[in-house]
Amino acid sequence: MMNSSGVSPFARVYDDTRLEGREQTIEEMYSIPESFLEIEVRDPETHGYGRKMYTDYEILCKTNIPAFKLRHSRVRRRYSDFEAFRDILERESTRVNIPPLPGKVFTNRFSDEVIEARREGLERFLGIVAGHPLLQTGSKVLCAFLQDPSWDKSQWI
Repeated sequence: MMNSSGVSPFARVYDDTRLEGREQTIEEMYSIPESFLEIEVRDPETHGYGRKMYTDYEILCKTNIPAFKLRHSRVRRRYSDFEAFRDILERESTRVNIPPLPGKVFTNRFSDEVIEARREGLERFLGIVAGHPLLQTGSKVLCAFLQDPSWDKSQWI
């Protein structure tokens, strides 16, 4: 069934003239975005020896999102801190599906490859949870974990 112009009456017709708009100015291209959040997990350091060895990671956070108390912060966390943080987030935020952490490693866990793979996974995890609008506004633990150097999981359990 076609109308007089040969187009089906059920076809969607889009007006793309609105999309043309104007070109961005140099200031718009290179200025600070309205809201931004950059999280980097970096500089892994392994401490201790024998069975007491562990690796911690520096979390660098830069943002202008009002939910975060600091614009720039730098804290160190170990994997067990991330596990506790994830558990707390899951209990605190029943409406948000919290992604998994990179898996626990039992062999060669202090090799450069394993530490780098874990660092990448932790950075991906933080990018997802910190970028979630419901967690930014509704989570009590999110900002503390990312920005408080004296964060202690026992305060939240």
